[in-house]
Amino acid sequence: MRVPIYQLDAFTERTFGGNPAAVCPLESWLEDATLQAIAMENNLSETAFFVPRDDGDYDLRWFTPALEVDLCGHATLATAALILRRLAPERDGVAFMTRSGRLSVARTADGFAMDFPADPPAPADPPADLEAILGVAPDAVLKGRYWLAVLGREAEVRALTPDIAAIAAVEPGNMIVTAPGDEVDFVSRFFAPGSGIAEDPVTGSAHCILTPYWAERLGKDTLDARQVSARGGTLRCTLSGDRVGLAGDCAFYMEGWIEVGTS
Repeated sequence: MRVPIYQLDAFTERTFGGNPAAVCPLESWLEDATLQAIAMENNLSETAFFVPRDDGDYDLRWFTPALEVDLCGHATLATAALILRRLAPERDGVAFMTRSGRLSVARTADGFAMDFPADPPAPADPPADLEAILGVAPDAVLKGRYWLAVLGREAEVRALTPDIAAIAAVEPGNMIVTAPGDEVDFVSRFFAPGSGIAEDPVTGSAHCILTPYWAERLGKDTLDARQVSARGGTLRCTLSGDRVGLAGDCAFYMEGWIEVGTS
């Protein structure tokens, strides 16, 4: 069996920036073990698989090299870019049914805007030895789907060299670190060994936590964000009630075929 595969860089306008995602259009679902094996072989932070629905929308699933995840922003953005720019360019938007409910993506003048559920973090007792794990003492610690450690300056976030194995041992094994930005509203990095990724380059699901936090702290509902990983990526984040809008662009990198079940 031959399965089409595309690779796009999400939350960037240029190839080799942002967060790379593999996207595989399917006519019907393959076995879960096959989906996981493809994601492991791709060895990217996420591989997205989608299947058309009778109502014109799509079912969408995301896999890291280690497991299936409940929510992935950059691979959703990449999937929407593939559909709206290559597979169905006549459409202005697309909707996906996922483990996190219905997610919609609309075409914009300079990219795409996603509608995701907000995940407001709450203050939490920090994990034991967090200062030793990060190498710096956070100003505040909160928790949503992931841990959120707040630092004072962008330079501190950029300079972090955390103990990845120690983060993996702190349930759920995923941690955002954030601070006010020098040129944007806020910056962040995301360490996700609990999902099989030491550091994710640009993370949509993390910004479902970051957006409500910074919107309340800064008193504004629209924010410019940058994830300051080695690859880096930019997002325009908007808080609207219990929903978060995440806007960005994608760059196409590769198109090809996977040979499944061959020797």
